[in-house]
Amino acid sequence: MRPVEVGDRFFRAGSVVRELESENKYEAIREVVLRAPVFQQIDGLDLEHFAQIVIRRERELSTGFGHGVAVAHGRTPAVDDSYVALGVSRSGIDYDAPDDLPVHLLFVVANHPEQQMDYLKIISTLACLCRNDAFRQELLSSVCQDEIEAKLGTAFRERIQLPVGSPS
Repeated sequence: MRPVEVGDRFFRAGSVVRELESENKYEAIREVVLRAPVFQQIDGLDLEHFAQIVIRRERELSTGFGHGVAVAHGRTPAVDDSYVALGVSRSGIDYDAPDDLPVHLLFVVANHPEQQMDYLKIISTLACLCRNDAFRQELLSSVCQDEIEAKLGTAFRERIQLPVGSPS
């Protein structure tokens, strides 16, 4: 798997699925998992089983952040590192988000159960990035997958490398 040129270890090339077709959150999660090249390239990862893990977690508690963003996630020993994929939906996904708005940016995170710190870094980074309206609009208005991957990779790298106590 080639890394995104300006990215970081969590957001790799092949992480973006443009033009999601699913309008239901469970089907959208499955679509991101099955279509994202970053997940397809993980040796030993049963994609359908992983999709079920993420959906099971989603049924327990919705991961809709609001502002058109959701971050679904699942833990599996089948991965040796943490991976992030993004599905972009132009029409929106009915997601039961706290603000009742449809989700247009659906992130799916895969991580090993013993990588709690990586998981927390990813979730906090996505929460900070996606609170920024301009950043969300940049992602939605990007015309190609490589552009979205580069923006996310750069943002992840910059955000995660901030020293403790630095302003966001």
